[in-house]
Amino acid sequence: MAVSPSPYNLTPLTQEQIKVLAQKLTPEEREVILFQGTERPFCGGLLNNKTDGVYVCRLCTLPLFASTSKFESGTGWPSFYQPYHADHIKELTDDSHGMVRTEIRCARCGGHLGHVFEDGPRPTGLRYCLNSASLEFRTAPPDPQSA
Repeated sequence: MAVSPSPYNLTPLTQEQIKVLAQKLTPEEREVILFQGTERPFCGGLLNNKTDGVYVCRLCTLPLFASTSKFESGTGWPSFYQPYHADHIKELTDDSHGMVRTEIRCARCGGHLGHVFEDGPRPTGLRYCLNSASLEFRTAPPDPQSA
């Protein structure tokens, strides 16, 4: 079992586990999370959320971002300057749409989250640009033993 220092289980999920978890998703969530879709800007339900808490993966509930790192980017998508823990995010090169970007996915289930750009605020200078459809907000992180 792979465990992050946070200490959440990061063992990759099997395709069968992902299939079972995906049954709870809406068609839009499936498109974004499983097929690297993008929701329209300024439409996501978490864009204007200002409540203290944690944003977890909608598919597998791994904590991904804390509200303390959320900022208003003006892009129309929830934006964060650092992840909950670096090990919880996986980066891939995305050369679709005639440009090269860094795609971010959940390290445990591989669900598409959005992209990271190098135009964010201090202290990291990063802007993790997320789809609300990929996230679920919780006022407290899930228990590492159950997540």
